[in-house]
Amino acid sequence: MRPTEGPEGPLPGSEAASESPLPDHVAALPNEGVKKKKKKKGGRFGSDRGIETMFRTSYRTHLDLSALADTKANIMISINGIVMSIILASISPKIDANPWLVVPTSVLLIGCMSSMVFAILAARPRVSSQLVTLDDVRQKRSNILFFGNFVTLSEADFVTGMSELLVDTEELYVNMMRDLYSLGGVLKRKFALLRTSYTLFMWALLTGVALYIGVYVSVVLRGTGTVLP
Repeated sequence: MRPTEGPEGPLPGSEAASESPLPDHVAALPNEGVKKKKKKKGGRFGSDRGIETMFRTSYRTHLDLSALADTKANIMISINGIVMSIILASISPKIDANPWLVVPTSVLLIGCMSSMVFAILAARPRVSSQLVTLDDVRQKRSNILFFGNFVTLSEADFVTGMSELLVDTEELYVNMMRDLYSLGGVLKRKFALLRTSYTLFMWALLTGVALYIGVYVSVVLRGTGTVLP
């Protein structure tokens, strides 16, 4: 009968040797035969989840900024309207008896009116009047996701263009990028007009109040005119 154990343990090839556990340094090795799971990719742009998160965040940011710009424009329209109403109702009737009010009142009125005009331009909706066809969309000369472009398309052409766009994922992402760029251009125009509106209002207040004080002090000190009671 063939011995199965030797002085130092089971002999090679015996049943005991085949049932013995592997050494620790061998058992600890990673299983190289197991395939690693791969993340789902969205073409050449990266993972689908990352792309969706990026676009969702970007669109939300643009919409929030657009709402903020409209709110600021409404504030400027309201403030300038109130200031102009007070000037026309309270000061204008007294200009005949106090000619020195003409210059500061005119400066303040013109400044507030200019500021209001720029605020109205910032809040005014803007729609492109350029005629866009389905061929322009297919040739990538227009972005069908931007309402200023597809507003001139017929309903059938719009549905056809959107159906063709949804087939190609990468082209859809490109159009969304172009849409974000268009939204950025609209925001740039809005905030540029708002900056001008706020600047005009600031200088109109500073100049108008300084002129009122200067002319009033000059009239009082020199006694060259009638002073308001």
